[in-house]
Amino acid sequence: MELRFLFLVILLSVFNFLTLDRAYGDGGAGVIKVNYKFAGSDPSLSALRAHDDVRHLAILAGVDLPLGGTGRPDSVGLYYAKIGIGTPSKDYYVQVDTGSDITWVNCIQCHQCPRRGYHDIELTLYNPRDSLTGKLISCDQDFCKEIGGGLAGCNANTSCLYTEVYGDGSYSMGYFVEDVVQYDRVSGDLQTKSANGSVIFGCGARQSGDLGSSDDALDGILGFGKSNTSMLSQLASSGRVKKMFAHCLDGVNGGGIFAIGHVVRPQVNTTPLVPDQPHYNVNMTAVQVGLDFLNLTADAFMIGDNKGAIIDSGTTLAYLPEVIYDQLVNKILSWQLDLKLHTLHDQYTCFDYSGSVDDGFPSVTLHFQNSLSLKVYPHEYLFPFEDLMCIGWQNSGVETQDKRNVTVLGDLVLSNKLVLYDLEKQAIGWTEYNCSSSIELKDEITGSVHLVGAHSLSHGCHFDVRAIIFLLMALLHGLLLPPIL
Repeated sequence: MELRFLFLVILLSVFNFLTLDRAYGDGGAGVIKVNYKFAGSDPSLSALRAHDDVRHLAILAGVDLPLGGTGRPDSVGLYYAKIGIGTPSKDYYVQVDTGSDITWVNCIQCHQCPRRGYHDIELTLYNPRDSLTGKLISCDQDFCKEIGGGLAGCNANTSCLYTEVYGDGSYSMGYFVEDVVQYDRVSGDLQTKSANGSVIFGCGARQSGDLGSSDDALDGILGFGKSNTSMLSQLASSGRVKKMFAHCLDGVNGGGIFAIGHVVRPQVNTTPLVPDQPHYNVNMTAVQVGLDFLNLTADAFMIGDNKGAIIDSGTTLAYLPEVIYDQLVNKILSWQLDLKLHTLHDQYTCFDYSGSVDDGFPSVTLHFQNSLSLKVYPHEYLFPFEDLMCIGWQNSGVETQDKRNVTVLGDLVLSNKLVLYDLEKQAIGWTEYNCSSSIELKDEITGSVHLVGAHSLSHGCHFDVRAIIFLLMALLHGLLLPPIL
């Protein structure tokens, strides 16, 4: 999905007929199976753009969320995970998204949700009544109040509702539930054991755009954002994990690594997170094309409320303010003056080129505070489409005024790098890395260190590739959720 801004709206006055009509029984670090959206297929331009048993930390070394992928460097897409929810547990496939704060899955009330998703894979609708550990969250509970609940008329018999609106206008609407989430914890070198933790997540009753498309649907989204509502924060608050995780998205062989815990190898230099921002924002200081630096002033990187660049695994491409984008693209194209340019879908700059892109075009290096840099090679920011080669860098000012001057760095620049998110120290960092290899996680209590290896979910398995692609769509007002069954 492209850049999204989270808007949580508790519409109690509209949905006051949603009540808690039944009590459910009560129901941390581990492995969650993850795969790559475009495994085994060529991504369309529209898809790229539109989407564009643990008890205490002392017995954990970390949580591992294995990734899958395409096996080709020329495909860009979203990564997703397999998790188990409920008692007995059922499998759900959710996009791993560091730009979202809420985890949600499609629920039984969603009559328009597809029953089959990407590659005709059977999807599952969550039903809290089918789980011995599932229970509804009311609007008077602390979790609901923290996200903006507790409006007039709230009482213990009223469901806590959510509306999550993404930057492209697509949305998910529903109510919150609590249930046991199953995953695998790291128990030794390249070894895991089953684990679980109680997590509050959204039960999606209505979706828009390709969230409800039978061609590209997933079961939901696994939110790994900064907010206290994210899955990471909930596991950390229960003492199961530290608020630290890392991902390594393998753009060469597919798959990769997604792990919660303290990464001790490889060592990663970090840059501070920009304070008081809802996403993982960092201060970008310069842009270099080949050996040349773009002629940019400091205010090009911080305009209005958009402080710094957003690091977002849920975004496919990379979006730059127009003042940066124009200079960057012009400098890249200046390396091949005889190119015949084509504009596809009114937004992609493409051209005929049959040679080696790494030999014919420059690398792009982004510079950040604390002398941290991020190098993006031509084969990473250029991708083939039909008979043309297209530029993956995008102008964040071409769609809506609200998105102008926003810098969002997605999988296009994050692939083939270990990216470390350290919320304990409010820092983020990365290093170029072979994402088909392994990393080391340290148990903070025992001091033991264990290997966590790369994974790639089999393309032939029943739970393989699916995706969320978010289309531009205005939020519809006045839509009512079906009553809880």
